[in-house]
Amino acid sequence: MVTATATAPAARAVRGAKEHRRPWSARERRQLRLGLLFISPWLVGVLVFVLYPLVYSLVISLTRYSGMQTPVWVGLGNYITAFADPLTGISVRNTLFYAGLAVPIGLVVALVLAMAMNRNVREVAVYRTALYVPSLVPAFAMSFIFIVFVNPQFGLFNQVLSIFGGENVNLLGEPTTAKIVIVLMAQLGAGNAALIYLAGLRNIPVTLYEAARVDGASAWRQFRSITLPLLSPVILFNLITGISGALQIFTEAYVLTNGAGGPDNGTLFYMLYLYKNAFSYAQLGYASALAVLLFVVGIALAGLVYWLSRRFVHYDVSAG
Repeated sequence: MVTATATAPAARAVRGAKEHRRPWSARERRQLRLGLLFISPWLVGVLVFVLYPLVYSLVISLTRYSGMQTPVWVGLGNYITAFADPLTGISVRNTLFYAGLAVPIGLVVALVLAMAMNRNVREVAVYRTALYVPSLVPAFAMSFIFIVFVNPQFGLFNQVLSIFGGENVNLLGEPTTAKIVIVLMAQLGAGNAALIYLAGLRNIPVTLYEAARVDGASAWRQFRSITLPLLSPVILFNLITGISGALQIFTEAYVLTNGAGGPDNGTLFYMLYLYKNAFSYAQLGYASALAVLLFVVGIALAGLVYWLSRRFVHYDVSAG
């Protein structure tokens, strides 16, 4: 009796497997073709604009190629050169410095903006528009604005500084302060992340806050015990996209320094160094190797963040 009971599920599984292996009917094949037809724009886009460039870059990274002549196979030579290149090390340190400041500051600034947008006041639509407008300014235009803003002779920053008796400073003349200027510029684009935060805030049940207030919880306790845990999936998304964007910082440094990455290589970020190798030095093979390394590091960082997120991300309100 026990044997018959135990083998029954196995027999059903075998029958189910046989049913799954049956040939597809004409109707199912027609539905498959129709489904593939509907998603064909996406498939073509991925194949042409993602998969092909990725494979092409991987192949070119194993060659010495200027873009004008036939590629010469060098194996892992470009990767060995990248690890020995001192400018690669400088660009990596500059990029990590930027990411270490811009990402966490950006997460906090975006959250503050989202909470301001979430206020129940009559003019909230005006406030939301005003807080989001800076995010619409292109990065190159914002870079030109900051060049004027921090100009050591007539910039607004030094004008304000002189009112308090301070001496004019050239923020773009020192490697560290130049990077900090770019970090501050990045915060003006926090409106996009703030909108995602706002969507998350609007999904938190109001009844949770009402119950907390009845229990005498302070505003800080409500934020720490309700808002942050239930907003953790959104924080994770903004963290991943923020890291990805920080690793690809380019436009601001290119415009502020006219593509030089100065002063003293202080704003020579990884993407800028990659660009200079590809289009200034005509070393497409070496630049492709740098791009492949950046891709691998980006995937590794995303995997690490996802692995760590199991400790602080809550996906289910009822389980929180």
